[in-house]
Amino acid sequence: MGAVQTISVMHGEQQGDGEAPVVAVDNVHRCFGTHNVLNGVTLGVNRGETLAVLGRSGTGKSVLLRLIIGLDRPDSGSISIHGVDIARLTIDQMSEIRKRMGFLFQHAALYDSLSVRENVEFPLRHHRKDLSPSERADRVMHLLAEVGLVGDPNKMPSDISGGMQKRVGLARALALEPEILLLDEPTAGLDPISSREIDNLILKLQRERQMASIVVTHDMLSARTISNRLALLDKGSVVIEGSFEDLERSDIGFVKEFLKQ
Repeated sequence: MGAVQTISVMHGEQQGDGEAPVVAVDNVHRCFGTHNVLNGVTLGVNRGETLAVLGRSGTGKSVLLRLIIGLDRPDSGSISIHGVDIARLTIDQMSEIRKRMGFLFQHAALYDSLSVRENVEFPLRHHRKDLSPSERADRVMHLLAEVGLVGDPNKMPSDISGGMQKRVGLARALALEPEILLLDEPTAGLDPISSREIDNLILKLQRERQMASIVVTHDMLSARTISNRLALLDKGSVVIEGSFEDLERSDIGFVKEFLKQ
């Protein structure tokens, strides 16, 4: 395949001089048995920036998200949140770090037995004991308004479309005012119109909240729309990192083939 092509892209308004990335993945390896899923991955994302991680199925993208959120640990290398290596944290300390993260699962992962309102309220009930019931209710309605679902709080997940379920998942992910947003295939399974609506919603939320975001996706149009930088993985390694234009200019065969999709 040839040497990894990495193109450094600076975003002046998003990274000050000497400012460390909010999320820093440094030379991370992860194996399952004899299968090397991640082979020395190094990536970082800054406040107010969205990094799209691309690649074929089975190339380690979702594993990378699990490592960042602390659901799994790397075999070697480090993952730091605000400069703190999460592998060194206790379970309680990692739980505190997770409160600063929002996670949108690939299939929204809503609780089927809870209404839209109750799904969004769930993290507030568990992690914001300081809020009164009325304050929680106000917070939930504000979140639903942010994602365009203020008129559907009492519907059940089975009563709403896939795109609406993704919106509920986003509202829930934002409930604890996260500094980091992790998105696993946010447009998967959606029709083109719903996909672009989700993209526009993510862009709006990013402008308003200035989170550090990492999105794993197969959707090249979505990645191009919502991200500042893209990283393309193959066989667990970063093949190229940079803007969409950087990928288009690449002479790496795998990159050219991937962009033809």
